[in-house]
Amino acid sequence: MITPIRKVLVANRGEIAIRVMRTCRDMGIATVAVYSEADALAPHVQYADESILIGPAPSNQSYLVVDRIIEAAKKTGADAIHPGYGFLSENAGFSKRCQDEGIRFIGPPPSSIEMMGDKTRARELMEAAQVPLPPGTTTALNDIEEARQIADRIGYPVLVKAAAGGGGKGMRIIHDPSDFESGIRQAKSEALNAFSDDRVYVEKYLEMPRHVEVQVMADQYGNVVHFYDRECSIQRRHQKVVEEAPCAFITDELRQKMTAAAVTAAKECGYVGAGTVEFLVDKDHNFYFLEMNTRLQVEHPITELITGVDLVELMIRVAEGHPLPMKQEDIHIKGHAIECRVCAEDPAENFLPSVGVLTRHRVPTGPGVRVDSGVEEGQEVSINYDPLLTKLCTYGKDRSQAIDRMKRALDEYHIEGCRTTIPFCHFVMEHPRFIQAHYDTHFIKDFFNGAQDLNRMDESNGHEIAALAAALLYQTRNGMATGNGVQSNGVDASSERTTWWMKRRN
Repeated sequence: MITPIRKVLVANRGEIAIRVMRTCRDMGIATVAVYSEADALAPHVQYADESILIGPAPSNQSYLVVDRIIEAAKKTGADAIHPGYGFLSENAGFSKRCQDEGIRFIGPPPSSIEMMGDKTRARELMEAAQVPLPPGTTTALNDIEEARQIADRIGYPVLVKAAAGGGGKGMRIIHDPSDFESGIRQAKSEALNAFSDDRVYVEKYLEMPRHVEVQVMADQYGNVVHFYDRECSIQRRHQKVVEEAPCAFITDELRQKMTAAAVTAAKECGYVGAGTVEFLVDKDHNFYFLEMNTRLQVEHPITELITGVDLVELMIRVAEGHPLPMKQEDIHIKGHAIECRVCAEDPAENFLPSVGVLTRHRVPTGPGVRVDSGVEEGQEVSINYDPLLTKLCTYGKDRSQAIDRMKRALDEYHIEGCRTTIPFCHFVMEHPRFIQAHYDTHFIKDFFNGAQDLNRMDESNGHEIAALAAALLYQTRNGMATGNGVQSNGVDASSERTTWWMKRRN
């Protein structure tokens, strides 16, 4: 049965909250923002039709408190909740609570979240569905000796991963058998602290792995489609920094196999809504199931750019009870898109968090540029939350144009008040490995030397500016003799261009 949604509470903050609210506004749906004391003046609060305070700054006292979110929905009359990503978005208990309270959860049912959130259970399901898995254990380990035997059988290096985890927590790469026991204990301890669950499993660590994911969407009637693939291999601490769609290295045959496996995974767990099936691809182009993210991904805009589909609108339509409005043959890739995550981190210092008040925030514009931002000038960047400030995306008719537009957009983006990942993103766009699409998840470890590389880029830019200034000075002097290069108001045009260039490069 189709039941229109009238008002959506967005149980999130920052750019994703505004992103969801924009689509709701397009659809004529009212929105409610929730906010902590630290976010009282945040842009997402100002954008919403209504807003309600849910607690102090720490997320475990505000954005992660289910009772306060539900209470806010009831108080404002919201008949649906969109969780965004992070926070409660993959919390099966929250999805179930919404269901019990008669509030629509714009996402998958609790059973799907629970099933795919448990990594060992998900592996068992994928094994039964004949989706490729990395060599290793399907179930959680019972003891260290059992784990050691498995590691000896599949060969080192091995990867120890938390059964209930994600985001790199509870994960250890073990290269030497002598380090195995300590690696297992460390992974279990970290998993217990992060997820209150110390179960781990072991799988073969793949050489030169590339992180590829497939966007899927499912309705309540068993229909599942995919919106092709994204590559997310450029990561720091197992967290993505630069993504692109579609993948530049996979063949049509491999793409067909991976997208088919992703659709199978969604069907096997009774999925509804937007989700992402993640794979690792080894140096020989064999692909293996990694996990399923049962939510909207941070990097969904680049899929929207190459397919022309609003994924948030589809999520809402599905939650209302509509069947998917398209079949697989209706979905096509057109062009290429890149996303750079602009985070409040210092890439010169191993991407450590950087906080402060944004004294300047000027976003780029122009052809092929999309900016999803959750900050504005004068706002404080807090240590309490995820460091993501803005998702900067560019689109082009091909990959080369998308890269060129990203270079321009990064040049035009000006932030003052905290360090950001913009210089690192510059580094990536200029690196031969990225330009040639010949990179993997070790890109940062293998090719980025932090402050050393960033300083080298600054020196290169300085030489470029000096050469340009010299050329323009020559033109200026020549113009004084010939009458060229001088504007009617008497201002020297070459001098003005030099000033503009230096400001842009700084």
